[in-house]
Amino acid sequence: MRVVKTVKQLRLIIDGLRRKGRTIGFIPTMGYLHEGHLSLVRRCRQECDVTVVSIYVNPKQFGPHEDLQRYPRDIGRDSTMLKKENIDILFIPSDNAVYSSGYLTYIDVENVSRALCGAFRPGHFRGVATVVAKLLNMVQPHALYLGQKDAQQVAVLKRMAADLNFPVAVRTVPTMREADGLAMSSRNVYLSAAHRAQAPVIYKSLVAVRRCIRQGERRSATLVAMIKRNIESNSEGKIQYVACVDAESLEPLKTLRHRVLIAVAVFFGTTRLIDNVIVLIKN
Repeated sequence: MRVVKTVKQLRLIIDGLRRKGRTIGFIPTMGYLHEGHLSLVRRCRQECDVTVVSIYVNPKQFGPHEDLQRYPRDIGRDSTMLKKENIDILFIPSDNAVYSSGYLTYIDVENVSRALCGAFRPGHFRGVATVVAKLLNMVQPHALYLGQKDAQQVAVLKRMAADLNFPVAVRTVPTMREADGLAMSSRNVYLSAAHRAQAPVIYKSLVAVRRCIRQGERRSATLVAMIKRNIESNSEGKIQYVACVDAESLEPLKTLRHRVLIAVAVFFGTTRLIDNVIVLIKN
């Protein structure tokens, strides 16, 4: 595993690999890795000749009152985990390497950035799209690997890549879960013991609704109410949103049709958890 810290060094390595015809896969992360991240690494290694992972806590995607300063960081731990996975390149850029002095350029993916989390985190997806676009230009991969847990991020980045003609395939890997169903997240470490015990109610509620859809329910309002009732009755979680939307456009749906994303955001104390399921409606 080569650890690279400058864009210049990275490009020299990548240029050499591309000249040799190597296929390059890329996983952008903010570090504090877990099995969810490693599932992306393993999928990438199966499909590409070269696996590149970046670790960069992007300040542009955090709001003024969010957890940038306390976001968990442990480069040593992450490096050890990635070395065991036999990745080829670990890219750890500095803030100055990513955003030069006087930086002014941003990417705003309209519509899909405004729904769901975007309605409560203004500017978040502008920051995500901008940093991933920059990292794609730095790494120049053939494939970009993303986790389904961040479904809106996937939708935003797929649209960005298509609209801006990035020569990259965007590949989505299923959400990795703890044994009790809780979606793996770097922020799970913030949960108190009591809230950690309650948090699996999110996925249990999504599974119950998916079962209801398979039995024929198509009304979004009914399904949303069912999820809210289940979470509020079985936990101290404070719901930020529950939504049934088109999985690509993220447009809200009154009646389920085609490919549907059912997404939830819940606060347990000050920790915000998100989760989702995608359901294919066949009739």
